[in-house]
Amino acid sequence: MIDMAILISVLVFLATLLFLAAGYTFMKFRRERRQVVEKVKSGGIVHPELGGNAVPRTGNTAKDWILGLFARAGNWAKPRDKGADLSALRKRFLTAGIRHPGAPGIFWGARVLCAALLPALVFFGALVADKKLMPLHILVILLVFAVLGFYLPEVILDLRIRWRKEQIVRGFPDALDLLVVCVEAGMGIDAAINRVAEEIRLSSPVLSDEFRLLNLELRAGKARADALRNLGARTDVEEVRSFATLLIQTDRFGTSVAQALRVHSDAMRTQRYHKAEELAAKLPVKLMFPLILFIFPAIIVVIVGPAAIQIYQTIIAR
Repeated sequence: MIDMAILISVLVFLATLLFLAAGYTFMKFRRERRQVVEKVKSGGIVHPELGGNAVPRTGNTAKDWILGLFARAGNWAKPRDKGADLSALRKRFLTAGIRHPGAPGIFWGARVLCAALLPALVFFGALVADKKLMPLHILVILLVFAVLGFYLPEVILDLRIRWRKEQIVRGFPDALDLLVVCVEAGMGIDAAINRVAEEIRLSSPVLSDEFRLLNLELRAGKARADALRNLGARTDVEEVRSFATLLIQTDRFGTSVAQALRVHSDAMRTQRYHKAEELAAKLPVKLMFPLILFIFPAIIVVIVGPAAIQIYQTIIAR
C-alpha cells in the first residue's frame, strides 16, 4: 500500500509543476501577442524580447536562459498598478548597483521560482533519504522552505546593498582627500570628480562607478544640484549625502569650493579616527567571549592537566 505522506508530497509537487507550466504557457502567449502588437505599431519591425520589463538576451549561455526564465516569471508575478512599490524596489536596485531596467521582473521571478523549487528539492531529498515523516510534518516543512525560498532573493539583495554601502564608506575619505588635492591644484569640480573616479578605480571600484555616473550626468547637461542629489539617493550613504549637500550649498552661495572641501575633509578624517577609536574600545569586550569559551579551557587543560594526572596516579597507587 502506498504511503499517504509520499502520495500527498507527489501530488503537491505535480500541482506545483503544473502551475509553473501554466504560468510559462501564459507568459509565452502574452509575449507572442505583444510582439504581434508591436510589429503592427512599428510597421513590421520586431525587437527581441519586447516589453519594458523583459530581459534582452545577448547569447545562448545558461545565464541568459536563467535570467530570461526569471524575467518571464516576474512579469507574471510582480504586483500590478503599484508604482510606489516598484519605484522603491528600483531605488533599492540602484543602491545595490543594479541598473538594468528588467531587474524588478527578474527579482520577482527569482522569488517565485525559488519558492517553488526549494520545496521540490527538499521533497526529493527526503525521498532519497527515505525519511518516514507524517503528512502534516511534510506539509509544514515544504511550507517553511517555500517561505524561505520566497524571501531568499530579498536577503541576497539586502546583503549586496549592505556590502556596497560598506565599500563606499571605506573608500570615501580617501576619495575626498584626493578631490581636495585636485581642486586646490586648480582643476574644476567636474574635472576633479572625473579624475578621482579614474584614480580610485582599483582601490574602490564601487565609488569610482558612482563618480563616473555622476560625471556622465553632468556631461549630459543635467544640473549639478540634481546630479549630486541623485548621487546621494543612489548610494544612500550619509557621508555621500552630506558631501552632495555641501557642494550644492557651495555652488548656491558662491563660496570657495576648495576651502569647503578642505573643512569637510578634515571633519571626515576626524570622524574616521573616532570610529576607529570606538572599534578599538569595543575590541576587548568582543574578545572576552571567545577568550572564555575557547582559550581559557585550553590553558586550564595545559596547566592543570599534568597535575590532575599525577594526583590521580598517586591516589590509584595508594
